[in-house]
Amino acid sequence: MITIDLSTFYEDGQAELSQLPAYVAQALSLVGQGQDVKLTGAASIWLYLKIAHALHGVARTLVYDSPVTGEVVIFNHNPF
Repeated sequence: MITIDLSTFYEDGQAELSQLPAYVAQALSLVGQGQDVKLTGAASIWLYLKIAHALHGVARTLVYDSPVTGEVVIFNHNPF
């Protein structure tokens, strides 16, 4: 399982919409093809949504994890 803490993608505590392509590229470079991925960390909902969309078709499974919800499966394309 590859864990991506989205809060590490930006400095000064706030993601910038203008940097969205760079955030997506960073996530894709961390994941590779066919991996199980967990997204976590303090980040804007638009960043979570865009990264999740970018990972669809790339990651085998995607899980969101927060202290409030615990792990929530976003998608699972594992055939087994």
